[in-house]
Amino acid sequence: MQYKDDKLLQQSSYGELYAELYQRYASVLFAYVYQHLSSREDAEDIVLSVFLSVLQNQQFPTFDEQKQEAWLWTITRNKTVDHLRRSTRRPQVSLEWFSEPLYADDGGSPEQISLAREEYRQLAGAVHQLPALQQEVLRLRFGHGLNSDEIGAVVEKSGSAVRMLLHRTLRLLRTIYKNQAEHR
Repeated sequence: MQYKDDKLLQQSSYGELYAELYQRYASVLFAYVYQHLSSREDAEDIVLSVFLSVLQNQQFPTFDEQKQEAWLWTITRNKTVDHLRRSTRRPQVSLEWFSEPLYADDGGSPEQISLAREEYRQLAGAVHQLPALQQEVLRLRFGHGLNSDEIGAVVEKSGSAVRMLLHRTLRLLRTIYKNQAEHR
């Protein structure tokens, strides 16, 4: 009888683990997927599929917290890429996450708001000129707040390679942005 009680207790704690994981990561994973897809329903389906993969992976509860998070991000990224490949459309990156800080202070004058919007358009245009991997690394770092090692787990690169990629991406973005400013 002890074995059944232990198994019940273990299943209960796993259930709590899965519920906590869903509460903690579902919204950020959804935001990540939704930025890549044009359909809210497809993004919800992919996030659901990620958590079904978690339930199917019997080793998942034995991972430490950092490995669990990296695994979630990696599976989410892979399922998003698979969806884009299957849909045979060209992937587009939404840059709505840039606009939030610019419009947070609506108390400015109309001139300030107009200047901020113009700067946003220029920055969004510069980011669109970057390769897809560099756009994704920027989004994961600044949009989702992941560190280099966490980004590395998602894009399958080492933390040091991600740091170098971020450095080069920001330098290239500065160059593109300055060139746009000079041509105005």
